[in-house]
Formats: sequence, structure tokens, C-alpha cells
Amino acid sequence: MPGTHKAVALISGGLDSMLAARAILEQGIHVEGINFFTGFCVEGHTHAIRRQDRARRKRNNALWVAEQLGIKLHIIDVIDEYKDIVINPKHGYGTHLNPCLDCKGFMVGKARQWMEEHGFDFIITGEVMGQRPMSQRKNTMPIVARESGANDRLLRPLCARLLAPTLPEREGWVNRDLLFDFSGRSRKPQMALARRYGFEEYAQPAGGCCFLTNEHYAAKLTDLWQTRGDKMYELDDIMLLKIGRHLRPRPHFKLIIGREEGENHFLEGYRRRYTHFRTLSHEGPLALLEGTADTADIELAAQLVARFSQGREASSVQVGVTDRNGNTRTLDVAPLSNNDIPRGWYI
Repeated sequence: MPGTHKAVALISGGLDSMLAARAILEQGIHVEGINFFTGFCVEGHTHAIRRQDRARRKRNNALWVAEQLGIKLHIIDVIDEYKDIVINPKHGYGTHLNPCLDCKGFMVGKARQWMEEHGFDFIITGEVMGQRPMSQRKNTMPIVARESGANDRLLRPLCARLLAPTLPEREGWVNRDLLFDFSGRSRKPQMALARRYGFEEYAQPAGGCCFLTNEHYAAKLTDLWQTRGDKMYELDDIMLLKIGRHLRPRPHFKLIIGREEGENHFLEGYRRRYTHFRTLSHEGPLALLEGTADTADIELAAQLVARFSQGREASSVQVGVTDRNGNTRTLDVAPLSNNDIPRGWYI
């Protein structure tokens, strides 16, 4: 409609951003969504691979949310730009390797650039005061607005009435009285609002979608940085950290061992880049060796792979070893027992 103001909403695929966008749509504002792909999100391929996630719907939740809202969604690849946020966060990390405050400022800043380039008027996020210990506190919310350059064009509909009025509120583009004063970690107010809006299905509240907040994933990424001697990474690196058992039996090499059929299929796509192992005499995993390994290391790796096969109780297991040049040989090895695998080998 001519004269209608336009807002760009950060859509993560979670409940909060869904509600924030809906609240502004209710006021007659034209809303379009934006979602930034960093490579670290749990959603997407991860749930499609794992058997334990088979019951989950195989969908991109951000796209699904946009469909429920009836808005256009712009998905933007920021993998390369985001590296500096992960590697050198100005405000530091959270409990693990999550640079939450820098991340929020980065994403709002990218949304501001998009807003200016496309003639939009303001930005919406689903932030709730006090919900996240690092990025969603009363004293950190102004930092995001300031450092992103969004300033008072950043509107947080779910907690707006706890904050100073923004430009859209002062100018009357949106009615402040129809916004909310949610705070704290409880999701009950959001769930009640979802019912009011008629949303019966949504991503699990408080579930989060960033692997950098995961203790085990952060340990694997830390190990990768330490062994390489720098903090750089590529998309394939961070994808492989999501899959399989990761064991480092020696400082100079690591094994990635598939835990189930889906993970084995995923690792197949990488096998030509690495020395890889398969058990031949028994059902078993596909395993990739990352690093350098001599003859003794290869035999140790084969014994580890045999341990995670159906031949773990056998006296001998045949393991096929294929190097990066495609040369294959077969080893007969005795599987290691649990007692032979120190806990320190698991990353």
C-alpha cells in the first residue's frame, strides 16, 4: 500500500522472531524477513542425517516461519564475513565459543545495510530482555543498537515497553501500546502469545540453533584450531565437526568415525580428500583420518575403527584402508577394547 512503512525482521526460525514479526504485521506494516547463513546452525542437514532426529520435521525453520507469516524471506550467506566474529570477538565468548554479543551486532548491522539498500524503514528482532545472559541484557541491548549502526531504527517488539521509545514508535509508524514487556528466561508469555495468534506449531522454545553454544562442538573446534596453529576454518571444517565420533589418539592425526548409517553416507562425500577406513569382514563405520600418519598410526587407526564395528568382540577384523590417491590395502587387526581407549582420545 502506498505510504505503508516497511520493516525487515531477523528470522532465526525460532518462536521469538516469529512472534515479533507477527506483532508488527498486525499493525499493518509491510514486513520481509532476513536470515543469515553462518554454517553453525543446528537446523537443516544435521536433523536429516541422524537416525535419532528422524522424527523431526526435515525443514529449514526460517523458511517455514516465513511461510506461516506469509512474508518473503531473504537468506544471505555470510560465512566468510562471519569468520572474524567467531575468531576475534570484540566482546569475547560466552560459556563456550559463542560470540553472542558480537554476533547480534553483526547480524543487526547486516540487516541495517540491507534495509538501507532496499528502502526499508526499520529493523525488527525477537529479543527479550534478560533471556540471554550475554546479548539480551538491559546494558548490552544499547551496545547492539549502537555498534550495528541501527540506533533507534532497531525495534524489539517483545520487550519494547521496557526500553526507550524507538524512532518507529515516536513517529507513530507503530503503536507502542500494542507492543510487549516480556522479560526473563521463562517462555510462558511467548507461548501464550503464540496461542493468541493461532500458532499451534513452532520450533522448541529456548532450543537455540547455534552449535557454538554446544560444549562438545566447541571442544572439537578448539582442537581444530590448536592442531592447525591458527583459528581459520572453512565451511567443510565446521560441517565435519558436526558429524561422527572425533578421536585424537596421536597429536598429529584425528579420526572421524561415523556413528550410524546416515553419518556414514554424509562422510562418503569427503572420503576422497582423506585416508579412509572401512571394515570388510563385519558391518561397521566409515572413518576419515585427518592429519599425517605413519604405518604404526594407520594400524592403530584401523584397530579403533574395528572397535566401533560389529566385530568388536572378534579376535580379528579386516579393515580396508584407502589413501588420498585411491590406493587400497587390507589390514587384519585386533579391535581395541574400551580399556585400551583413554578418555583423553575423545574430543
